[in-house]
This record gives sequence, C-alpha cells and structure tokens, in this order.
Amino acid sequence: MKPAVESAWWALRVALGLGPLLAGADKFFNILTDWSMYLSPGAAALLPMEAATFMQIVGVIEMAVGVAILTVATRVGAWIAMVWLIGIAINLASTGMFLDLAVRDLEIAVAAYVLARLTEAREAQPVAVAAGAGELGTIFKGGLV
Repeated sequence: MKPAVESAWWALRVALGLGPLLAGADKFFNILTDWSMYLSPGAAALLPMEAATFMQIVGVIEMAVGVAILTVATRVGAWIAMVWLIGIAINLASTGMFLDLAVRDLEIAVAAYVLARLTEAREAQPVAVAAGAGELGTIFKGGLV
C-alpha cells in the first residue's frame, strides 16, 4: 500500500478505535456527558432497565468494538462500528433534538466504512511469495493463497 494510503489507514484505525473505547468507558462515569439524555424516550420506554444501565451495556459493546479495531479484528470492528453508528444516528434523529449529532455520526459511519474497505485492500496485498512442498503461493496479509 502506498505510504499516503497507509498513513490514512493508521489515522482512521487509531481514531475509530480510541473513540468508541473512550466513549464506551465514559458510559460508566459520565464525565464527557450524561449519556442517558441521548436515548430516545421511545426506546427508553421499551427497556426493561434504567436508561443508565442500558447505556453501560452500550459502553461495554463500544469498548469491545474499539479494542477490535485497534487489534487484530480491524476490518470486522470497522463494519460493526459503521452499523452501530447508523443505529445511533437513527436513535438520535428519533428524539427530534440531536440532528446535528446524528449527521456527525453518519459521517463517522462513512469513515468506519472507509477503514473496513482499506483494511480489506491492505489484507489483500501480497507481502511475499512462498515456495514449499513443490508449490508456489502468494502470502497476503490475510494469509497464504
């Protein structure tokens, strides 16, 4: 991969990994904001638990996605982040109050899509040609083909 594309991949990976990791952790402390206010009243009414408890469960999922993006599951984590962010945007829009944040989350979802696709391209790049047992194969970042 070209250095400019590689640096863009790293920037997206770090940003889209740390963002959910830190926001997810904050669901337990509410330092950045009171996360429960972003839950639509309709969704909150359907929950069998307090909104704050639900947001802590959301936080655990977000932290797992962040860790996935930052470690060996970048592609899968990015796809999950994309879908997750679209869901968050729908929830925010349904409140009728946080449309600016909904648009922002859709833009971040696009960035997660780009990270997933760049990771696929990166994993498909040959890094070496292997010979063994009478066969030639190309080693890609995702495995031997």
